[in-house]
Amino acid sequence: MRAELLKLAGLPSVWVAVALSLLLPPLVVLLNSRAAASTPDSGFLELTVGVLGPLVLGTVAAGSEYRGGQIATSLVCVPSRMRLLTAKTGALVLSVAVTAAVSAVVTLAVAGVLDGGPGPRIAGVVVYWVLDALLAYGITLLTRSGVLPLTVLIVNSTVVSVSFLLTKLTPLAAYLPDLAGAQMFIEPHDVVTDLTPVTAGLVMGAWVAVLLGVAAYVFHRRDA
Repeated sequence: MRAELLKLAGLPSVWVAVALSLLLPPLVVLLNSRAAASTPDSGFLELTVGVLGPLVLGTVAAGSEYRGGQIATSLVCVPSRMRLLTAKTGALVLSVAVTAAVSAVVTLAVAGVLDGGPGPRIAGVVVYWVLDALLAYGITLLTRSGVLPLTVLIVNSTVVSVSFLLTKLTPLAAYLPDLAGAQMFIEPHDVVTDLTPVTAGLVMGAWVAVLLGVAAYVFHRRDA
């Protein structure tokens, strides 16, 4: 894991992702504070925008192995593919969790809601960011390219939420990972199915577990 953390730290795009995670949510809070009054979800809604950083980080963590033949070198150093994958996953989870916790505290402090005892909701933000990063990571492992996960996940998170549009057709769309996961720390009033934070975390976690299981199997079986 130490080696994988060092590999992540050596990638410029990782530092861009960290900067996005730390700076974007507080900046959006400052912009929104001039245009709208404070609400119970102030700060937390802006943290959903900050998930861009974890998405980039998750994509880069897996995609960097397939640029310049890095995967061959990694497998020479660590012949056990499952051990390598476990170390990479652990490094990603640790990096995103620390970044999420710092970003959440800073963002909520800027929003002026840090004194309201938001500890459980901050935990929800950390879990949400980690699971989003793992979604991007798993898709990148499957496709060996960061283009698809970055395009689909970023567009869905910022430009237009396809998941939300699907809720207009069926309430089952509320169980898609992004919509379900967000309910760990906010209460989206426009979603038909209202999930408790624990249920929301279990739903999103199940999606991620299945995806990572498939990605691990493919990574273990196919040629480098």
